[in-house]
Amino acid sequence: MNTSSKILDVQGLSVDLLLGSGARRPVLRDVSLSIEENRVLGIIGESGSGKTVLSRALINWVARPLEITGGKILYRGEDLVTLPQRQMQALRGRKIAYIGSDPGSALDPTIPIGHQIVEKLKAVEPGISTADAARRVVRTLDAVRIPSAAQRFQEFPFQFSGGMMQRVMIVDALVTQPDLLVADNITQPLDVTVAAQILRLLKDLQRDFNTAILFVSSSLGTLHDIADEVLVLSAGQVVEHQPFEDLLSAPKHPYTANLISDLPKIWEADTRNTGASIADKISDSEVVLSVRDISRVYSTKDPTKLFGKQHVHAVRGVSFDVHKGDSLGIVGESGCGKSSLSRLLSLLELPNTGQILFKGKDIARLNARGQLDLRKRFQLLLQDPFNAIPPHFTIGRTIAEPLRIHGMAGSAIRPKVEQVMQEIGLSLDLHDKLPVGLSAGQRQRVNIARAMVLDPELLILDETLSALDQVEQTKLLALFEKLQRERGITLLYISHDLGMVRRVCNRVAVMYLGRVVELSDNQTTFFNPGHPYTRALLSAVPSIEARPYDPEKYLLEGEPPNPINIPPGCSFRTRCPFAIEKCATIDPVLTPRAGEAFAACHLAKIVEAA
Repeated sequence: MNTSSKILDVQGLSVDLLLGSGARRPVLRDVSLSIEENRVLGIIGESGSGKTVLSRALINWVARPLEITGGKILYRGEDLVTLPQRQMQALRGRKIAYIGSDPGSALDPTIPIGHQIVEKLKAVEPGISTADAARRVVRTLDAVRIPSAAQRFQEFPFQFSGGMMQRVMIVDALVTQPDLLVADNITQPLDVTVAAQILRLLKDLQRDFNTAILFVSSSLGTLHDIADEVLVLSAGQVVEHQPFEDLLSAPKHPYTANLISDLPKIWEADTRNTGASIADKISDSEVVLSVRDISRVYSTKDPTKLFGKQHVHAVRGVSFDVHKGDSLGIVGESGCGKSSLSRLLSLLELPNTGQILFKGKDIARLNARGQLDLRKRFQLLLQDPFNAIPPHFTIGRTIAEPLRIHGMAGSAIRPKVEQVMQEIGLSLDLHDKLPVGLSAGQRQRVNIARAMVLDPELLILDETLSALDQVEQTKLLALFEKLQRERGITLLYISHDLGMVRRVCNRVAVMYLGRVVELSDNQTTFFNPGHPYTRALLSAVPSIEARPYDPEKYLLEGEPPNPINIPPGCSFRTRCPFAIEKCATIDPVLTPRAGEAFAACHLAKIVEAA
């Protein structure tokens, strides 16, 4: 490798976790890597492998109880480990930039985003004037394709979606035109279209700024779209480092081979009982949940009027049935109404119009006793595995709490809790311990056990696995399949992870701007969708397979229209590559295509042929 083109050269880096009383545990052991100008090095590994510690160590951002215990981090030949703090601060943020996975907590919510980035720029370039700094920030906001950049310069973080906030953090990192960008899992919390836009944006900006990128991810499919080479971490050690295509075709380490084999196969033949034949069998079974033309509108303050109100149309006329044994996936971009729908289905909120029937009973009309009984029969599992568990309760008490709420007492509780813990894959040794120290996957198993202890008939999984790495996701998906097979429960997956939906769902509902625009069996959804929005989602799925839908043709730019001011006609027409005059005036409804497949598009036949 040409030494002069190296931006970063890491030699034998080791990091320990200090445990107190002189004890310590290795987190990284003898890690070596290098990255050249204008190259992207991908880093992958499961939770606990040391990815985030490595990404922070590379910018010398490691503090107690972590400690760098050995090795060198050479930036253009200068060792960052021994560099005085003042010189390190001059490099960090100017020549070496970092973006984390949580853009929402990275900025001050009380200051407009443009002003915050200007202050950062002036701190790293003291000679620049405020006016020049503002102009450069606006130019960079425009470069990351934030619409109306000069206007949004003055807006606050809460006015930006997750995808837009991630773009803002890219601006914050790149406004100083750094040599090296460390991106730590920045696409994991984003939906597929926004993540694909971010990856395309990074590649464009890399070309424009000639920046080297170290891209940390839990998804091989994501690295496939951006990385030139991949370093694989396991238990704090480098087990493999190869160019990406070589890694896929000839992995050298069993751990890497397992990562590749565990990837959901999206475009191969339908081998997981998710096709139309299974959907037909389930459609003959009992209807567990019937959603009939429900809508939900939220009133918010209108910032343009002193006492004015504006209305957010979160869910608009949604209808579908969920049968016993069903695995229905609900997919769509952030802001499409998925989470609002989950709150309605789980009785956390009531719809403004329409009905939700659980086994024929309107859940909105149930009295308090009926609602309590209903919550025992179906459960909601949320995304965050950390904040959902009381830190001061033992794991056994957390799992037992629903039993106490529903009237079980005495000696019957512990045997029931232990039975479910074993079924879910939790060690009984954890029963009397606090959740501190549990991994994200273990915490999510505690949440699952707490739901399953009531023997529910229906589970609503609202992005339940999105915070987990690929390895943990695979384990928990296998668990849900086992529970469904053995208990006969019905599953409703709400997710932006289309690879996961392909694996486990027999039917898929696609939502856009609060409305279901396509409802089909799994096979039809992935191989013959009738709505261009569905094809846009599929074109953005991170995968190591060849995509049947060309991202250059289908991949969306920008975000959906504001749900406060929904355009007339088809709400997707402003982003649709096939829109015609009719789409501007007539709002399409779900129309049968073939069998149990439906699409809300005037151009379904044209889209199928495209």
